[in-house]
Amino acid sequence: QVQLVESGGGSVQAGGSLRLSCAASAYTYCMGWFRQTPGKEREGVAAIYLGGERTYYADSVKGRFTIFRDNAKNMLYLQIANLKPEDTAMYYCAAGGPTSCSGGNYLKAPAFGYWGQGTQVTVSS
Repeated sequence: QVQLVESGGGSVQAGGSLRLSCAASAYTYCMGWFRQTPGKEREGVAAIYLGGERTYYADSVKGRFTIFRDNAKNMLYLQIANLKPEDTAMYYCAAGGPTSCSGGNYLKAPAFGYWGQGTQVTVSS
């Protein structure tokens, strides 16, 4: 069992930046960030395999979101730049095995077995 705890969310103005953090209780091959707004499905925004050998991004966030991890500390991060009101959501950290980052699974929520409780990001215009 892997426990994940997110932090770093908050309320910011459009154009601002945030860094989300996720503390994991153990190392996992594949980790990702997802977001969800009420009434909508959980959306994958970024994933990372091993130490960053492969990273994946949703088209909607490419160029603004950067996922990285510190395996020595079992930490995952999401650096978000140029925030937009449409980025407002609950952001979740997720973790899984090698298959979570393979075969096109990397941004699909069912491919990940471990989830944090989420951290809210609210962007005002």
